[in-house]
Amino acid sequence: MKKLYFITNLQSGKSAMRGKLAAVIDQFTAAGFEVTVRTTQCRNDATAAAEYACLTGNYDLIVCSGGDGTLNEVVQGLMHSQNPLPLGYIPCGSTNDFGRSLKMSSDVEEAVSQIINGHPFRCDIGTFNGRNFLYVAAFGAFTETVYETPQNVKNVIGHMAYLLHGLTLLPSIRPLHMKIEYDGKVVEDDFLFGMVSNTASVGGMLKLNNFRLDDGTFEVMLIRKPPNVIQLNKILTQLLDINMDIDEEYVSYFRAGNLRFISNEEIPWTLDGEYGGKSCDTEIGICNRAITFWVSDDAPYNDDEIKRLFTQDQMEAPHFDKEE
Repeated sequence: MKKLYFITNLQSGKSAMRGKLAAVIDQFTAAGFEVTVRTTQCRNDATAAAEYACLTGNYDLIVCSGGDGTLNEVVQGLMHSQNPLPLGYIPCGSTNDFGRSLKMSSDVEEAVSQIINGHPFRCDIGTFNGRNFLYVAAFGAFTETVYETPQNVKNVIGHMAYLLHGLTLLPSIRPLHMKIEYDGKVVEDDFLFGMVSNTASVGGMLKLNNFRLDDGTFEVMLIRKPPNVIQLNKILTQLLDINMDIDEEYVSYFRAGNLRFISNEEIPWTLDGEYGGKSCDTEIGICNRAITFWVSDDAPYNDDEIKRLFTQDQMEAPHFDKEE
């Protein structure tokens, strides 16, 4: 019998897991798992729980349920471990950006079924001055919106909470002077916003195309200061509409694996939707294919060889043999 360590944040999103925990345990048990449940009690509890599960050597798989912040904590624990376990994710937060990238269902029972019948996918993990992040590091306008918007507001109106709260900050937005070094190149200017990401969407709104979760590079977006608020609103509209062309005079977009952000003042950052601290010299790197996620059959494969190995017949039940 496969052993599963289930880390769940019962407060995430609209507390979707609270009324379904027993059904989820039953679903995993019926699929052949012996389930141990850990409900998170405080900040960083999920990190400690993931480290514990990896250290004991008694488990074959970790599954976590919660929002992007809970998932970030679990990934921290895996990255601190010598032998990180594969990870399944049940998105239960307000935005679930990374869950969208993995094509995991927001329906709890369906997400469990995707894990049970899914396949392994090795995913890149970011580093931020020695810390790890999963899908986005950002500075400047609107970044504080993510962690300052009250949780009860997020629970009620979801990702729109970020946008509505961010609009209230428009009059106070000021540019930040930043020098950015990457891949032997340097760009220096006044920026309203900067983002280093590895995801299909940010804040449930901004959609990114042609990205990969396992290519060893980030998608980087920088927004320069426009001449007026009207132009800024136009830029925001373009970013939120996947079919509109972006004004390249004010928005730069490129890919890079390692970056350094240098400023004359300490700049606050957000990491995976949570406050990431302040820094005037920030180094961001990427650990290629560092964590194995157990994901939906609809999600991408790392390569054709893995896709060939996991045919439909073979995916009737996942295999978590420790020798593999």
